[in-house]
Amino acid sequence: MQNTIALIATVGAILFVGILSRRVIGQRLLRWFEAIMRRIPLASVVYDSARKLLDILQTQPGSTQRVVLIDFPHRDMKSVGLVTRVIKEQGTGRELAAVYVPTTPNPTSGYLEIVPVELLTPTDWSVDQAMSFIISGGAVAPESVPFTRTADR
Repeated sequence: MQNTIALIATVGAILFVGILSRRVIGQRLLRWFEAIMRRIPLASVVYDSARKLLDILQTQPGSTQRVVLIDFPHRDMKSVGLVTRVIKEQGTGRELAAVYVPTTPNPTSGYLEIVPVELLTPTDWSVDQAMSFIISGGAVAPESVPFTRTADR
């Protein structure tokens, strides 16, 4: 009985210290680090951009972010992209998608392409599935890929 109480108390103490570290001390360290990064001219721009990108890539389930395939670098090749925003073309009002194309194996570097919405090939992949595919260099892949757009079939 005494061993059980000691085990429960130890696990509880470890959990309490972990929560305290993560919530209080971790937040203070993060704020301190961000304050330093904001004081360094070029580093602040790079850090802020990388942080925004990571926020986009870590979207919650049910968000509006879509995983698509785009013709890149040319029509006979596809790249996996994340639609980060839909905008309108000036003058015509045609819908254009801002598509972030992450690179392998580091998805924080990549390309931003502006693509007409009608040229996107939709997928049913989650962002996590797409990231696994990209980071693994294609080794972790679904069984089938929608290579041809519906309009082209």
